[in-house]
Amino acid sequence: MSRVRIDRLVTLGAFTLDGGTWQVENNVWIVGDETEAIVIDAAHDAEAVLGVLGGRTLRAVVCTHAHSDHIGAAPAVAAATGAPVLLHPDDLPLWKLTHPDRQPDQELRDGQTLSVAGVDLTVLHTPGHAPGAVCLYAPGLSTVFTGDTLFQGGPGATGRLYSSFPVIIDSIRERLLSLPPETVVRTGHGEPTTIGAEAPHLQDWIRRGH
Repeated sequence: MSRVRIDRLVTLGAFTLDGGTWQVENNVWIVGDETEAIVIDAAHDAEAVLGVLGGRTLRAVVCTHAHSDHIGAAPAVAAATGAPVLLHPDDLPLWKLTHPDRQPDQELRDGQTLSVAGVDLTVLHTPGHAPGAVCLYAPGLSTVFTGDTLFQGGPGATGRLYSSFPVIIDSIRERLLSLPPETVVRTGHGEPTTIGAEAPHLQDWIRRGH
């Protein structure tokens, strides 16, 4: 098997929701080897994403959820590469706020396995930050890509449209805390952490949520 690597690209751009707009930095994760890859959250800057991808075949543009800062460049990256855009169907209302004239190409389903460069990533539906939010667990890489479900220091924000604090707490408790403690958490914003490092803090959040 070819050597698999995880590239991290940080992009800067606008996040628009509920009538407000903010400048935010996003993590774009590119998982693959020297011949093929997938992009997780094509944020803001298609040219920058394509630059990190290089000449590799792009198998999919995977959206952890459909807030505008995570999907802004997805159609352009897909158009440039021929790769499909994948999104959980529960996030279609949010997707249409940003891309009303362009639908995702394929649905993400809980338990679905995506494969690239000999590595399997399992889709975990983790609603709360958004109804169709997902995490991607790659046990072979000892990592989970959490989008905005889990960050260093706690759960993602739930104060906006389509979000729910009790639901995100349930998602984290049921889907993420059971992962091995050494699992690296690669987030939609900010620095990575581990399940083990976050578990003590998450117990406090769980108590607040119930």
